[in-house]
Amino acid sequence: MTYVLVSLPFVLLAALALVPARRRVVPRALLAALVALWVLTAVFDNLMISAGLVDYAAEHISGLRVGVAPLEDFTYPLAGVLLLPALWHLLGGRVGSPRPAASGGAPEEDA
Repeated sequence: MTYVLVSLPFVLLAALALVPARRRVVPRALLAALVALWVLTAVFDNLMISAGLVDYAAEHISGLRVGVAPLEDFTYPLAGVLLLPALWHLLGGRVGSPRPAASGGAPEEDA
């Protein structure tokens, strides 16, 4: 089994989970987060693989690489960027609204 086949269901499930939240999600914010995570993945995966901390069997990767990092490593940040806003929406997270006050006074401020 290849890493693409392992990661593909996670990416698809994350994308499906995001469907109900599509009206509340800002596509540019998702894209910005994805680009930032892909840059970090490229830098740190290349460092870890070059240092010999991890390695991949050639028969389990596509052969496409960004530096020495296999392209499949970039599916995990994609799944995370899709899944986290979906979970936020599904679990009732709010954007831009203060938390209710504990005793009916002014809204609490974050510490």
